[in-house]
Amino acid sequence: MEIYVRHVELLGFEKRFFPSQHYVYMLMVKWNDLSEKLIYRGYPEIYTFHKSLKEMFPIEAGDINKKDRIIPELPAPKWLDNQKSTETRQSTLAEYCSSLINLPPKISRSQLVRSLFKVRPEDENPPAQHPLKRNETFVVVIFVVCSEISGPIILESYRVIADYSHTSKYEITLYIGDLVEIVEKSPNGWWFCQCDTKRGWVPASYLEPLDGPEESEEADPNYAGELYITTKAYKAAQDDELTLETGETIEVIHKLLDGWWVVRKGEETGHFPSMFLYRTGEKKEMVSEELVMRRQTPPPRRSTIRNAQSIHSKGRQRISQDTYRRNSRRFLQQKGGWPNQPRKTSKASTQSPLQDWNNRDNMPKTAGSSPGGELKGAPIIPPRPSPELIMERCTENTRKKVSVRKSS
Repeated sequence: MEIYVRHVELLGFEKRFFPSQHYVYMLMVKWNDLSEKLIYRGYPEIYTFHKSLKEMFPIEAGDINKKDRIIPELPAPKWLDNQKSTETRQSTLAEYCSSLINLPPKISRSQLVRSLFKVRPEDENPPAQHPLKRNETFVVVIFVVCSEISGPIILESYRVIADYSHTSKYEITLYIGDLVEIVEKSPNGWWFCQCDTKRGWVPASYLEPLDGPEESEEADPNYAGELYITTKAYKAAQDDELTLETGETIEVIHKLLDGWWVVRKGEETGHFPSMFLYRTGEKKEMVSEELVMRRQTPPPRRSTIRNAQSIHSKGRQRISQDTYRRNSRRFLQQKGGWPNQPRKTSKASTQSPLQDWNNRDNMPKTAGSSPGGELKGAPIIPPRPSPELIMERCTENTRKKVSVRKSS
């Protein structure tokens, strides 16, 4: 399915001080797959995009005949932007985005347009406080009328289960019983929400649905696993978490909405912050210098929240790590990816594990061995499987390579 932008909402702008004072606009982008992402873009970048769009579509830009122009106008940025010019430019930018996504599909759905509105790593992680100056947020809601909207956008309502004090300008303080509307659910566990006139990031662990304790959107465990690589080391703070170093490859078996995913490393499973993971095979974005200043702290877990008060009689059901490990082992055994471990029936049972892999016919008879397979006075060394067994259990690609070598 082709992915394209179908709705853009200008939320306001932010005044930042790193690496120098500048302004970025806050844009809520809705895609045709019903996903919504909050992004931050500076006006110089948007204007550079505008010039590239005109070069790509010279006819529609009116470069050949001014009567054919359909690409909207966009004023050039000032030599030195200030807060007043950034604020007054909001209506112009909102109209530009509205006209842009209403252009013919060859323009509005082009790769250039998708790249401008595509979410980036620095859009998802809430920024940290500047060491010397606080960033400032100016929220001005302007709705942009666009095509292919079937109805009004209804935001989900959640209830706050415990007091939360913001730790940066980009977060908001909430109190027990507050009702908030969710604008965006980021996979890292930080959700962008609005409460009365306030908007900002809050940890998902401090929120609960109104209709029940369970998250209807939360997927079931996937014991087949998805390969991810850790981007930052993390030391377990609780018994059900995993300690991993940077650059380790793990398998994600359960993606939880609070941002603490369940991962598998060998036979071990445990919670790990999703903001320290990226999927293998995906192109890793270059981390900008500004992103370095952003906070890289995972959101707090529900189990660490004190004085949490829920309106639901039954608490949220959580799967224990023992259950994850047991189900993971059972799944891998069924798929043939995890050998059955022999059960210890007695201290005298010292059979080789290979006997449990239906390989008894391939075991060479050792002189001096007892009928039970025990070699007196020496440690037991598992025998090498026969060539026939190896050929039977190897991949099709390996068989082809072996056959080619034999024929040559």
